[in-house]
Amino acid sequence: MPESHKAKVYMGARSEAKANAAIVEIKSQYPHADICVLVMDMMNLKTVKTAADEFVRKESRLHGLVNNAGIMATPYEESVDHYEAQFQTNYLSHWLLTYSLLPILTQSARSTSPGTVRVVNVSSDGHLLFSPSAGIDFNDINQIKGSAFSRYGMSKLANILHAKELHRRYGPSPENDGQEEIWTASLHPGRNATGSWAWQALVPVMRLFRLYSPLETAAYTSLFAIAGPDFHRDMSGEYLKPVGIVGKTTPTAQDPKLAEELWRWTEIEMRIKGFIS
Repeated sequence: MPESHKAKVYMGARSEAKANAAIVEIKSQYPHADICVLVMDMMNLKTVKTAADEFVRKESRLHGLVNNAGIMATPYEESVDHYEAQFQTNYLSHWLLTYSLLPILTQSARSTSPGTVRVVNVSSDGHLLFSPSAGIDFNDINQIKGSAFSRYGMSKLANILHAKELHRRYGPSPENDGQEEIWTASLHPGRNATGSWAWQALVPVMRLFRLYSPLETAAYTSLFAIAGPDFHRDMSGEYLKPVGIVGKTTPTAQDPKLAEELWRWTEIEMRIKGFIS
């Protein structure tokens, strides 16, 4: 737990009340845990950027970022930013959050030893089963005619490509030479069911495709990647499976040109909308 390492943890949440209730529950077991809330709605990019800016105002360093918000196979819906709900919630909002925090991440990496600063994207083996064969369809990014599962698969593929491109730009390399390395990973956690009816209804499907894990084990690989001493330099940029082993991906998930194209497309979109300069 964070209190054993004296870490300060920020929890991103759409509902401040629910987040505070979760913190109360955590503190009942770990009374000295230092946990704060950053309010953001992944369906509203403005709130994500505001939350990132708030963090930077409050803190001078950041050693770990876990991008783990997600929805699965939801009916077609568009956000206030006019992106399909799964693509924005699972990928775009995480990209914007990470991008907005890159200055403080690189600054923190510059002043600490290699491997201290890490970014983890929670993806899913669902990308193996459901993502479009072409990978990312830039001509129809909202996948209006696609299925709920294909949209989910594409968003999870995007998580992996994002981590790959982060690794290429900021990860271990001869150019960085350990000076400001940000280690990254994407991962399949196994999927746990929340209390919502939608998740409960999907459990049989998730079990069938081996996408489901019990609640108590679902965070193990995220913890391994973000804070584990056995997550090594040569694992940066990889796709991990429980617990902490390099897993199989689709060929498109290993395509460096696609990863770079997705980054550039996202950067242009966020710049057009005024979220980055």
